[in-house]
Amino acid sequence: MTLNSSDVLLASSPNIEGWRQVGELSLALGLSALIGIEREIRQRSAGLRTHALVGVGAALFVLVSKYGFNDVLTPGLVVLDPSRVAAQIVTGIGFIGGGLIFVRRDAVRGLTTAAGIWVTAAIGAAAGAGLPVIAVCATGAYGLVVLGFTPLVRRLPRSSSVISVIRVRYVDGRGILREVLRHATGAGFVVAEVATQELGSLQGVGSDREGTSQAALVEVSLQIHGKGSVEHLAAELSELPGVEAVTAVDPHNAGE
Repeated sequence: MTLNSSDVLLASSPNIEGWRQVGELSLALGLSALIGIEREIRQRSAGLRTHALVGVGAALFVLVSKYGFNDVLTPGLVVLDPSRVAAQIVTGIGFIGGGLIFVRRDAVRGLTTAAGIWVTAAIGAAAGAGLPVIAVCATGAYGLVVLGFTPLVRRLPRSSSVISVIRVRYVDGRGILREVLRHATGAGFVVAEVATQELGSLQGVGSDREGTSQAALVEVSLQIHGKGSVEHLAAELSELPGVEAVTAVDPHNAGE
């Protein structure tokens, strides 16, 4: 069977666009913005604008796939599968998600944010596909996971073998390292490794014969494991005289 030019013109129809499509795009914007607000409040690497753009972009891709090629469709000659765009969105959003994950020597960060970007794209695609109920339910599920599951995770039994890292910056020469180790072991932790690094001199500490003062500023990194609370230990260490700063990396709460 062959089609002449008149058959092609009769087979094609104008592309579809109207208030329904605008509404679907707006729904994607609103739902993805809700997720972005939560990430923005937590001051994560991807916030309101990123999530809103991802959701709107995913919805727009689906809308274009559904309604944007009617003018070139011809039975027997040009046939399109709108569902294929979903697979392409999943592949493309992986590059953004991968860029949000970074690894330090002792922790992996950004996993939850990357997963949120992935879910936001899926919600936008659902909104663009004309599935508002599923899109709204998925947004609610996201809120349940990131807000409702966080207290639950903190109450789950901790593995005593997982390594946490605490870094303490303090003024040298005051026996603070001894106190840090005493507090760590007293809180039920086992110190697996200790590493110190001199950061330079700190002015205005103590005094010498000429009325001036200098002291070395040191940072110690402790690799510890145990069932105690890393956050509570960090709070205790920050109260020690001479301690300038304390940072803690707890793998049980990492990945945000």
